[in-house]
Amino acid sequence: MPHPENDFSRLELNLPACQENYRYFRSRLEPSTKLLVLVKANAYGHGAVEFAAMMQGCGADYLAVALPLEGVELRQAGISLPILVLTAGTDFFDEIIDNRLEPGIPNLYTLKALCAVLEARGLRDFPIHIKLDTGMHRLGFMPGELQDLFDFLRDCPWVKVKSVYSHLAAAEDPESDDFTLGQIGMFKAGADALSASLGYKPMYHVLNSAGIERFPQFQFDMVRLGIGIYGISSLPGVRLSPVASLKVKVLQIKTLGPQDGTIGYGRYGHIAPEGTIIATIPVGYADGIDRHLGRGRASFSLNGHRVPTIGNICMDMCMLDVTGVPAKAGDTVTVFGTDPTVSELAEILGTIPYEIMTSVPRRIERVIIRKKQ
Repeated sequence: MPHPENDFSRLELNLPACQENYRYFRSRLEPSTKLLVLVKANAYGHGAVEFAAMMQGCGADYLAVALPLEGVELRQAGISLPILVLTAGTDFFDEIIDNRLEPGIPNLYTLKALCAVLEARGLRDFPIHIKLDTGMHRLGFMPGELQDLFDFLRDCPWVKVKSVYSHLAAAEDPESDDFTLGQIGMFKAGADALSASLGYKPMYHVLNSAGIERFPQFQFDMVRLGIGIYGISSLPGVRLSPVASLKVKVLQIKTLGPQDGTIGYGRYGHIAPEGTIIATIPVGYADGIDRHLGRGRASFSLNGHRVPTIGNICMDMCMLDVTGVPAKAGDTVTVFGTDPTVSELAEILGTIPYEIMTSVPRRIERVIIRKKQ
């Protein structure tokens, strides 16, 4: 739903930029390699339904979500692509089955629980994806656990292994290349052993966005495109197109003199001796504008000028110092997009672009921009 304060507080999703990024990653793959796009966490904050629809239109082969109910939302919105649920758990198997979702299976406990439900419902050959732990050490079968998996699957008619996969811990870091290659080798050995035990070969996939860029020789049958599709590259010198731009309108302009005291909570906004002009915009820390971007640490774009924050970031609003910049109520401020970028804000905060993107809540309307700007 739109922001309650202002119907122009919106996250613009640039379809041409998204298509450009998709073509870049697609060009690094063999024609036969399938491409899965991650739309978990509300499509990294971009809007899961909107982004999934764009990916379906771009020609993606698969989507992946973190949680079952994220997949249910996409099905209810009419998304028809196969959907892998990375963190299926054991509480939503009926929803997974009813919505044609495909669970990732990280351990025998989860697999046995799923098979019990499938058997009770009289279902056979339900598609699953086996997760191998090759060094991330979050979820997945360790090498020493594989034989028990093989033994169980050998007598289990309820499931069909659609793919086997693992996750690279540091594919973007050249200093960790030996570790990454070790992960890929361990994955290949485990996947081959699984295929031999099954008597058929499921799809293999291990590369993430950084892996696609840096290790395309290990693309196997499918790759998983996450942060890259949203405009972040792991390679120096590669400039992908930011897909999302957070734009808001100025609510009010105030011209303040020294007699007016200070600005905002805690009185951290100081007025210059010659006066300060501020613009108030309708986004704050409840909209993903981290409080550490306040007090002039970050600046946003207004009418071709960068204008710094002033004072503390509020829950639903923040103030900008627009002294010397032409500005009026109703003018558009770009919080992030092409200027500034999410990477710039992430650097200020000492974090990663993922955190900036996923912090934009659902109350900010997502709007698809279909023509190149």
